[in-house]
Amino acid sequence: MNKKALLALCIAIFIPLFSYLCVRYVSQDAVIIPRHYLLDTVVEKVKDGKLTTDSIWHTTQDIRLVNQLGDTVNLYDIKNKIIVADFFFTSCGSICPTLTKNMARLQQSFLKGGDTRQRIDSSIVQFISFSVDPERDSVPRLKAYADHFGVNHDSWWMLTGPKDSIYNFAFEQLKVDKFSEEPVSPDFVHTSRFVLIDRDYQIRGYYNGLDTVSLRQLARDIGILMLEKEHGAKAKLPFDPVLMGVIFLIAVILVVGILSIVKRKSAQTA
Repeated sequence: MNKKALLALCIAIFIPLFSYLCVRYVSQDAVIIPRHYLLDTVVEKVKDGKLTTDSIWHTTQDIRLVNQLGDTVNLYDIKNKIIVADFFFTSCGSICPTLTKNMARLQQSFLKGGDTRQRIDSSIVQFISFSVDPERDSVPRLKAYADHFGVNHDSWWMLTGPKDSIYNFAFEQLKVDKFSEEPVSPDFVHTSRFVLIDRDYQIRGYYNGLDTVSLRQLARDIGILMLEKEHGAKAKLPFDPVLMGVIFLIAVILVVGILSIVKRKSAQTA
């Protein structure tokens, strides 16, 4: 094999390999978006002359309850925020205190500027704890419980209200008994699950509020959802196509330069 053939072979191998390595390198920052849960229906529509399908995901309905400050609030009062919800009751002596402590730590991780001396940045995420014993969990009891655990009232609601409304919301809207091996009684919602809800009030994850690995995943998923584009926006590629074009152009220039040098040397020796 002469030198020109060998060089051509090297170029043929080099360009695809170089491009692959570049794509792999710049794609390492790609993240896995938390999945949607609770598919409502799939609709068909014609777009640009082609039949396409679109998944319609369950959107959590609004609920109106009272928080630990005595304020009447709606779920839909929370605009453009990620929501983390759980269920508890103030007289619980088993899992509830641990769940509340873990949610408090999660709340602390979203301090404005990452400085624990600063107030909570309530523009990022809203925490909600629903009492499953609302007959006993009055506003004063919720307030005392919240103060005991250092709850920031701006970004964390502890809610009470009609029991049937709370239980219907738990099972019909948040589906706390789904996607888990943990049984949840319809008579008493005693569960360790944290539920992640996006800005469109759609379920994006279920997590074990007692498990540190699951909680770390929840924190990561909150961060990812914060960066997620609004519904209908085009998804971002895992690499910058402009950057890839520049890299490929540089590779071509390098190859052309090498060929020119080899050609000149061949002409000089001839």
